[in-house]
Amino acid sequence: MSAPTHTRSLPPGPRAHAAAGAGARLHWWALALPVLAFSCLLLLLPGSGEAHAATGEVSSPMQVVTQILRAVG
Repeated sequence: MSAPTHTRSLPPGPRAHAAAGAGARLHWWALALPVLAFSCLLLLLPGSGEAHAATGEVSSPMQVVTQILRAVG
């Protein structure tokens, strides 16, 4: 009685990885979330030179961010 033999497959070469990566797709939020975070940070930069003590006054970039958060939430 003979035992079944298993053939050992070789790992795929570099061309197989490139072909598999070309067909890979990202979700829409995988690109949208970093872009949104980066743009929010850029909006906060101009207001950083006008830093004041807590006077209750809100800078214009923060007003934009709060309006966006109100619209989304």
